[in-house]
Amino acid sequence: MAEIKSLGLSPELHRYLVAHGPPPDPILDSLASETRALGPIAMMQVAPEQGALLTMLVRLTRAKRVVEIGTFTGYSALCLARGLPDDGRLLCCDVSAEWAAIGRRHWEKAGVAHKIELKIAPAIETLRALPSAPHLDLAFIDADKVSYVDYYEEILTRLVPGGLVLVDNVLWSGSVIDPDKNDANTEAIRRFNDHVAADKRVDSVMLPISDGLTFARKK
Repeated sequence: MAEIKSLGLSPELHRYLVAHGPPPDPILDSLASETRALGPIAMMQVAPEQGALLTMLVRLTRAKRVVEIGTFTGYSALCLARGLPDDGRLLCCDVSAEWAAIGRRHWEKAGVAHKIELKIAPAIETLRALPSAPHLDLAFIDADKVSYVDYYEEILTRLVPGGLVLVDNVLWSGSVIDPDKNDANTEAIRRFNDHVAADKRVDSVMLPISDGLTFARKK
């Protein structure tokens, strides 16, 4: 077995990590604060360092056509949109207009609203309505877990060669290796992880970023 080199993060170490990332951002901070006010459901928001990574990955890949499955209150969408060039476009898919409205206000404040198209509908329907030819450069999946494989397949068909799919929550708070956890979400994550690991169409890596983030690059 390979030597374990990853480091568990205490709250103090996480604060240190965030403090040594991008400088404080009033708009992201405001969005995070409004999201926290929603209560326990706020845990669906991506972590600050994960948001910063999304911005960097969009810039590194020079992506211009991006899709996000699961927008919630718009934190990750704001981070993705900030990485896009001015003529880049982000398609956000969610089913809650109420939560997305929080994001819309902050997208406007950040000056990126013109890059974002929000579709309030089941994401699988939105994806299947897109042209089937490869045209997407990058995708971020962070929605209902039981549909992960379906989302992945619809996106991969439309992803350009060299395009990148990012998938959140693939460690599911450690439940993926707990034999006593057999609920629908946990089983769906396991099924998705096995699916990607066996997929010869992509190069993939799973990293312990936040709750686990998989990178899958289309060959």
